[in-house]
Amino acid sequence: MCEECVIVLYRLWDCGVTDEGCAALASALRSNPSHLRKLDLSGNKLGDSVHLLSAVLEDPHCKLETLGLGNCGVTDEGCAALTSALRSNPSHPRVLDLSKNKLGDSVHLLSAVLEDPHCKLEKLWLSYCGVTDEGCAALASALRSNPSHLRYLYLTGNKLGDSDVKLLSDLKNDPHYKLETLYYN
Repeated sequence: MCEECVIVLYRLWDCGVTDEGCAALASALRSNPSHLRKLDLSGNKLGDSVHLLSAVLEDPHCKLETLGLGNCGVTDEGCAALTSALRSNPSHPRVLDLSKNKLGDSVHLLSAVLEDPHCKLEKLWLSYCGVTDEGCAALASALRSNPSHLRYLYLTGNKLGDSDVKLLSDLKNDPHYKLETLYYN
């Protein structure tokens, strides 16, 4: 890859990328992580090979702004690797899609990332992820701790109670917080 090249968008949405393909992609990205800005692997069966991409995200030279991992089979283990990487390099990405993955209680790990004042995440998709009331409460707590960045939160298709959704709705309606859009039905 040339020194001046910047790959703006690398869309591999629903094209059959598996663990082996993810390993090859991660290897290529590790050689020069500053070139990629947007990566969408949604709809591929990556499972917990997401930890290979997490190694790229940990690199301080990584400039990835948008990461799409919707419907990739990401589980608690993959989410743990991803959030560990985001904690070590919280200024990237700005957009993260983890919709249609079985994250459940891993949302607590994502909440820890959102609490970091260096976190620049603006849009977060967690639709159909098995987010519980406890996960919703953890997200609300994280946003109260760091109100300056997250603007869009998508929680559609999760089994959330009215009281926990109200915690997030109150943040959305409070001018001290930047949350502009909240989907939860």
